[in-house]
Amino acid sequence: MLRTSTCHGCVNREGERCVSLQVIKVYNEDNTSRAVEVPPDITARDICQLFVLKNHCIDDHSWTLFEHLSHLGIERTIEDHESVMEVLSGWGMETDSRLYFRKNYAKYEFFNKPLVRKWSDVVMTDVTFLNSSTCPEIHGHLHAKEQGRKSWKKFYFVLRRSGLYLSNKGTSKEPRHLQFIAEFSDSDVYTLLSAKKIHGAPTDFGFCVKSTKSGSPRDLKLLCADDEQTRTCWVTAIRLFKCGMQLYQNYIQPHQKQKASPMRSISDNSLVAMDFSGHKSRVIENPSEALSVAVEEGLSWRRKSCHRLSSHEGPSTSQSHLSNIALHMAQPWFHSKLSRDEAHRLITQQGLIDGVFLLRDSQSNPKTFVLSLCHTQRVKHFQILPVEDEGDLFYSLDDGHTRFTDLIQLVEFYQLNRGVLPCKLKHHCARITL
Repeated sequence: MLRTSTCHGCVNREGERCVSLQVIKVYNEDNTSRAVEVPPDITARDICQLFVLKNHCIDDHSWTLFEHLSHLGIERTIEDHESVMEVLSGWGMETDSRLYFRKNYAKYEFFNKPLVRKWSDVVMTDVTFLNSSTCPEIHGHLHAKEQGRKSWKKFYFVLRRSGLYLSNKGTSKEPRHLQFIAEFSDSDVYTLLSAKKIHGAPTDFGFCVKSTKSGSPRDLKLLCADDEQTRTCWVTAIRLFKCGMQLYQNYIQPHQKQKASPMRSISDNSLVAMDFSGHKSRVIENPSEALSVAVEEGLSWRRKSCHRLSSHEGPSTSQSHLSNIALHMAQPWFHSKLSRDEAHRLITQQGLIDGVFLLRDSQSNPKTFVLSLCHTQRVKHFQILPVEDEGDLFYSLDDGHTRFTDLIQLVEFYQLNRGVLPCKLKHHCARITL
């Protein structure tokens, strides 16, 4: 879990002793792991950037480090600024606790849409509190597990600067009717991984408040919402309440770095759009023209690939089918033999925001594919059907009205057009091998 690597008493030029490194183990979704040596002051963002570099990932600022406590059935996002070693120091020696590295598109979604939110009877104000002395206002009904009992009971909860309270008289927010539940100076908010199965909750939208000083299940403040939107609202409010301005700094820091560095990378400067169709080559300055040329080159390359495959396989093999097999299998959004439940779990893990998606093989019909897409914090599944026309094979989401020669073309279209879908495809679920 955690090991110290000594420096054998080495010193630097100023005569200062070198800082000893720590060896930590980090897991990904398929539970493969990798051990890395890190300095004791490393943050969660540092760990993510380290693995982004090691795995040659695109850094879209959604990579996240999670604290996963299996013995309690809970996990949470480790905030980018948090010290990883401080998190590890709170783990017991006998517990099965892990760090997970994966996408979390919902991490800063609140800052992308800083609007007044009202879900059910839960009300939450916008982010203007970040520049004032107030805290996010949130109040509404939640189920709470009664201390020392297996039963859950519904109460009216209020989040105030001094902590979280429940009302023992209906929806009254008068101080004399509020019972103190938890404060957050030394506590964190976690989501329950299997609220119904492990904790007997009335729904699966559970979360809890856990003290950093205690790892006992008895000390967890177990709560449960009626739907995903309400849980997201409460968890977000508590995160903002605990370290609101710091979260905002975490959100804008990567964007500030990009603006502060006007120089493009060497690879960017070396790549320009060129037109070789005439007697003389020319640089394409118009961005729209450059994009259309790039698309045409991509389609041309795809046709050539299909031709090469068909010449190897013989005339009896469908060219469109070969194209699909050759190209979509290597795409990061394609997850092959993934079940419906596994697709739902993967999308939920990587963030229930509009446009998170993946494509997979259909388990009920081996000749078809399925698009799994998140919209309004729900995962929906759309069957992609093969359509044959005069010997050519196409793929369609709308019974053949809109046809595509392969799955890549289909994904590219719905990234730009909503079509029959409830929203455009925005963020693909990515899996990497550490």
